[in-house]
Amino acid sequence: MTPTTTPLDGTAIVYCQRAFTTTNGKTAHGLVRRTDRYRIQCVIDERFAGRDAGDVLDGRSAGIPLCATLDEALELGRQSGAPATHFVVGLAPDGGRLPVEARTDVLQAIHAGLHVDSGLHDFLSEDEEIAAAARQADVRVRDIRRPPDRATLHFFTGKIEEVDSFTLALLGTDSAIGKRTTAWLLVEALRRAGYSAEMIGTGQTAWLQGVRYGIVLDSLVNDFVSGEIEHATWSCWKDLRPEVLVLEGQGSLLNPAYPGGFELLAAGRPQGIILQHAPARQEYDGFPGYPLHPLSHQIAALEMVSDRPVLAVTLNHEDLTTDGLETARSEIAEATGLPTCDPLIHGCDELVEALRPRIEARRKS
Repeated sequence: MTPTTTPLDGTAIVYCQRAFTTTNGKTAHGLVRRTDRYRIQCVIDERFAGRDAGDVLDGRSAGIPLCATLDEALELGRQSGAPATHFVVGLAPDGGRLPVEARTDVLQAIHAGLHVDSGLHDFLSEDEEIAAAARQADVRVRDIRRPPDRATLHFFTGKIEEVDSFTLALLGTDSAIGKRTTAWLLVEALRRAGYSAEMIGTGQTAWLQGVRYGIVLDSLVNDFVSGEIEHATWSCWKDLRPEVLVLEGQGSLLNPAYPGGFELLAAGRPQGIILQHAPARQEYDGFPGYPLHPLSHQIAALEMVSDRPVLAVTLNHEDLTTDGLETARSEIAEATGLPTCDPLIHGCDELVEALRPRIEARRKS
């Protein structure tokens, strides 16, 4: 995935100390793979210092070095002649809390004159010491998950029925399983195939990546979740008239801590579902003792709730060898009868071909 060459906000150091390549580093992972909001200068994780972030993450160079400390990252910027302007918290820990050890680095970034962007549930701008340091340094602390003013929120109206784009919900069998990454890859594959396509972002990482239309779902008062999903989707359709819309999922239908997906099905009114799954994952992410429901059970639950078909299964290859992935792919395709691929390994072109008849039929209707 290729970011634009002109960043919207500035040059960023992404903080992911001791979390890169883990599910707690998924915000940093998203920014390494693509962002239209920043030029990513480097990622901080001392365990991989000196290596390329893309190579560590996906086995493909991204031209983004990993640094051990913020001092090292700042020096990298000075030497390049293009010092960073932003410090982005790339952590996504359970509960969205700022780790105690990260607080010192946030303050150091502020003292170094960097704006701070954070998608955590801990609002850094409300921390007295951090806020005072930001005022003194004349920098901005931006909390992406801060709830919008209720006066600006939308209640569900039914205007979603006007949307005539072919709409897909990219859902998952668990949290932190790759839904957003697959959604972006699918959108880009659709564009290469000649279709106009857009993603509707639903989380803080998609916002940090510069998605054009979206919400931060878990920052919203529950009464307005459906209305905000509808309004973002309808606004994208009204402005751009894309042939395909891909709704980024959050959590999973049966996740005990992050139940999600029903709102997108109910309010986004998709014509079909793409389901992201990690075949080697046995328990829900971060919750030992909570077995992951079988894929067949999750497909049945989604189709029963939505009255819409699961059209394909996309895979996350975590903890799988190359042979293990291919075995899992074959077994899942045979068991479900659905197109099955790992978008990061296989790409999404075969998936687009499987969807083409439905997109074309929607075009003609």
